[in-house]
Amino acid sequence: MTTLTLYYTPSTCAQAVRIALEEAGAPYQLVRVDFAAGQQRTPEYLAVNPKGRVPALATPHGTLTETPALLAYVAQSFPEARLAPADAHGFARLQEFHSYLASTVHIAHAHRPRASRWADDPEAIAAMQRKVPQNMTDCFNLIETHYLPPAEHGAWVMGAQYTVADGYLFTIASWLASDGVDIALFPKVHAHTQRMLQRPAVQRALG
Repeated sequence: MTTLTLYYTPSTCAQAVRIALEEAGAPYQLVRVDFAAGQQRTPEYLAVNPKGRVPALATPHGTLTETPALLAYVAQSFPEARLAPADAHGFARLQEFHSYLASTVHIAHAHRPRASRWADDPEAIAAMQRKVPQNMTDCFNLIETHYLPPAEHGAWVMGAQYTVADGYLFTIASWLASDGVDIALFPKVHAHTQRMLQRPAVQRALG
């Protein structure tokens, strides 16, 4: 059986992919990319991912990047794990949620630790960083009210079916505290995090 290779850094969105691999029972190995040492900018890693970011997943058909793509790949490569809806509309809803996390929520968070991507002026950087708690609060208010179903419709992002979206939400929700936002403001998100922490695959991925 072919082994996948996940290039990751702790506390990044690569964690969502590692959770998905554990849930799928996929054979994989880990390669840690040391951001503090600048390993993401070395020629060796840029040959893996020219973007100089994580995650990257080496597969038999080539290396993939971008968390939504990797989660879809894992779900579709291991269909017996039922990590994504089988119908077209359900899968599109999954992708909608992933796109929101990647294009809006992750960017809102990144303005705190990565503000220098968008500005050089120290005052502009500080202004962006001050805005992060409000932007993350707004993002998670939408997740709480629009994306997470009421309890009677199921415990997970997609309702009764656990999917790769749950690991993705769990990972990004874990950044709230460092962004100055109390997760308790969002009861459904908070309860979802607690359920995730009880899953053996999540515990292995965090170990």
